[in-house]
Amino acid sequence: MKKHNFNAGPAILPAPVLEKAAESALNYEGIGLSVLEISHRSAEFKSILAQAEELARELLEIGDEYAVLFLTGGASSQFFMSAMNLLNEGDLATYVDTGSWSAKAIKEAKVFGEVEVIASSKDKGYTYIPKGYAIPENSKYLHLTSNNTIFGTQFQEWPETEVPFVCDMSSDIFSRPVDLSRFDLIYAGAQKNMGPAGTTLVIVKKDILGKVERTLPTMLNYETHIAKSSAFNTPPVYAIYVSMLTMKWVKETGGLTAMAHRNEAKAKLLYDAIDASTCFVGVAATEDRSLMNATFILTEEKKGLADQFLADCAAAQCVGVKGHRSVGGFRASIYNAMPIESVAALVEVIKVFDGKHG
Repeated sequence: MKKHNFNAGPAILPAPVLEKAAESALNYEGIGLSVLEISHRSAEFKSILAQAEELARELLEIGDEYAVLFLTGGASSQFFMSAMNLLNEGDLATYVDTGSWSAKAIKEAKVFGEVEVIASSKDKGYTYIPKGYAIPENSKYLHLTSNNTIFGTQFQEWPETEVPFVCDMSSDIFSRPVDLSRFDLIYAGAQKNMGPAGTTLVIVKKDILGKVERTLPTMLNYETHIAKSSAFNTPPVYAIYVSMLTMKWVKETGGLTAMAHRNEAKAKLLYDAIDASTCFVGVAATEDRSLMNATFILTEEKKGLADQFLADCAAAQCVGVKGHRSVGGFRASIYNAMPIESVAALVEVIKVFDGKHG
């Protein structure tokens, strides 16, 4: 029996994507070779890479002024690679601190320039999205993290800014329409909402590059990968292939507007159950709740029942509900590929638990 997978990442993938990927792992398009063993210089892989870029451009309406790259190293490498490519020593970058991942990005950026944290939600355990902050005009860029998987918050509106805008969209890429004209650099590790672990999508406006004075290591220079169309060295062939299949699935199921509507319906179903519960309460501020990662905890008087709730989830084949080790509680990751039937299964566990212990 297929389990209801609420893990935060590597995350659930669409069933048709898994089936096609499994088939291609044995014999890709009938050529007698696995997609895992075809040459990255072959016509077959060049076609996969071209399709992946084309789908990303179509879904996000990416213009020619942007390069689309499939790199390695995850978002964690982009924390320093973005700063390295955009900051000279002494330059100012501004960051909004909304959780563990933005804090790590801030730490890495400090190696390459001056960093000012212009807003933070750390004072309340990262349970809300800061608003109403001023962005210094002399900043080389503004950086934020669109969705916070650990704490369950998400930007519902983008700040107005005249400086270049950099965003880590690892966990909500392709989950909703995005106005690309607002951004100069977007990066996203695939394993949350786009594909399997192993590749990282980077969308970068070409005219912001080539302006730093430092000598960049070849592999850490965006312009290297632009010049070689993401194939300067051997790219993560299988991860790009499965990401391409996932983007194709998003397109075939209605694109980003339809995906957003489905994600909103799934999140509403789950949050309504949490809000109606006598045993559970939501963690994130209501107006900032994530559509991708719902975080919740037991009420003070029910805290001793955490293991029982997790056992009930397991019995209902709902896995990955335990909260991140740094914060505890519970977390249900309901990415694009999560069917509403799986969310309904978890909601039923919550309701039955309420009936027993409320």
